[in-house]
Amino acid sequence: MLGWSLTFLVIALLAASFGFGTVAGTSMAIAKIIFVVFLALFLITVIGRSFRDRPPF
Repeated sequence: MLGWSLTFLVIALLAASFGFGTVAGTSMAIAKIIFVVFLALFLITVIGRSFRDRPPF
């Protein structure tokens, strides 16, 4: 998923350099949304593993 956000970021940067403002804005928005979803899933995974890997008392 992080790869997708980086792909859209590169598309946005290329589109911005060629002057396609609408494409650049849309790609940047998609990249930001996917990156936030990636971070949320990553944090959920890290927190879930920390509770699961505890030794029993």
